[in-house]
Amino acid sequence: MKLIPYLALLALPLAISSAYAADPTDGPTVTISGFGTAALTRSNTDDAEFARVGQLAGVKSSAKTGVDSNFGIQATAKMNDWLSLTGQGLVSKHITDEYGAELSWAFAKFKASDKLSIRVGRMGLPVYMISDYLNVGYSNTYLRPPVEMYSQVNLQNVDGIDAIYQTSFGESTLTSQVAFGKSETKGNGNAYTVKFTTIAGINLVLENGPFTARFGHITTKFNVDDSASLNAVVGGLRKYGFQSAADSLKIHDNKASFTSLGLGVDWKNWIVQSEYGVRKSESLSLPDTTSWYTMLGYRVGKFTPYYHHASVKQDSPRTVAGLPTTGPLAALTAGANTFASLASIQTSNSIGLRWDFSKSADLKLQLDRFSPESGPGTFINAKPGFKGPVTVFAAAVDFVF
Repeated sequence: MKLIPYLALLALPLAISSAYAADPTDGPTVTISGFGTAALTRSNTDDAEFARVGQLAGVKSSAKTGVDSNFGIQATAKMNDWLSLTGQGLVSKHITDEYGAELSWAFAKFKASDKLSIRVGRMGLPVYMISDYLNVGYSNTYLRPPVEMYSQVNLQNVDGIDAIYQTSFGESTLTSQVAFGKSETKGNGNAYTVKFTTIAGINLVLENGPFTARFGHITTKFNVDDSASLNAVVGGLRKYGFQSAADSLKIHDNKASFTSLGLGVDWKNWIVQSEYGVRKSESLSLPDTTSWYTMLGYRVGKFTPYYHHASVKQDSPRTVAGLPTTGPLAALTAGANTFASLASIQTSNSIGLRWDFSKSADLKLQLDRFSPESGPGTFINAKPGFKGPVTVFAAAVDFVF
C-alpha cells in the first residue's frame, strides 16, 4: 500500500494544531477529530465479488479488510465568531484496489446570522439521510448503509456553495439546505470519468422529539465522454443508421435527478430508520431506479440487535427498442442492451448486533443475505452464470476521537 503521502496529507491538520498550540491566545482555535472502521468481510461464493459502490474489487470467500474499512480525520479552524475553515481527509479503498486518500471536505463557513450559514468549497452533497456522516461507522446503527439504496448516486461531495437555514417552531426544528456546484468521479477504476455539472440540491430535515423526517432532491447534468466501450456501441449504432437508439444511450449533457424521503425514530429503546429513493435519467445508460430500505433495532443495555430489508429495481426498459436481435448486428444489439440493463435488481435481508463496549467505540457483527435478479445485482466481477442468493458476513470495530 502506498500510504506514506496519504498519511502525510492527513497529518497536516495536526501540524497546524501544534503550531497554534504554542500560543492559544493568538490565532484561530483549531479542533481535531477523527473516525475509522477496522473490518473483516467475506462471502460464501467465489463466482462474484461483494463491494461497496465505486470499488474496483471486492471480497469473495476469503476474508478481506478493504470493503468496509476506512480512516478519516477532520480539522476545523475557528477564525472568529463568523468564519471557520474545515478540512476532512478520508483513506479507503475506492476507484482502485489499493487504499488511497481523498480530500472529502474543504470549505469555509460564514455565519451570516444565528440561523443562516453559508459554506464555500468542497462539501458533502445532501443525497441521503446520513450523507454528512455516511463514512462514520460509529454514527450508524448498521455496519454499512444498505447497498441497494446507497449505490444509486455515486457522488458524495460537491465543489460549490451551499446555504443552511435552521429555525424552530414549538417543539420542532426545521433545517433547510440548498447546494449548487459541480463534481466528478472515476468509473470502473480509472476507465472513464463521470463529470457532473450544474448540480443543484435541496435538503429539508424536520425534527420533533424522537422523530426525524427528511426530503431531498438533487438535479444535475452529467457527461461521460471517455468510455471506450460506450463510445464503441454508440458509434456502431450511428454507423448503421440507428440514430435514435444511439441518442438514447449517449451520455453528454444528459439531465438526471434523485429524489428521496427518509424517516427516523429513536424512541425509548426502539430505533427505526427508513429511506425511499427514485432516480431519473435522460440516458438509458443510467437507468431509472426505485430503491428503499427499512431498519428496526432495539437497545438492550450496551447491545443493539437490528434487522433491515432493502430493495432496488429498474424502472426504465432493460433493452433498446428497434434493434435487430438476429443477424450480423445482433452483437451490437447485445452491447446496447448491456448498457440499458446496468441497474441492479436486488433484495436483501440483514441481521446484526452492535455492542457499545466503549464511549467512543463499538463492535458490530452483520450477516447479509443478498438475492440478485436478472443479473449480478450489486455484485461485481461476476463469472458467467453467476446467480444468488449470496451470504456476506462482516465484523467491524468503529471508533471516533
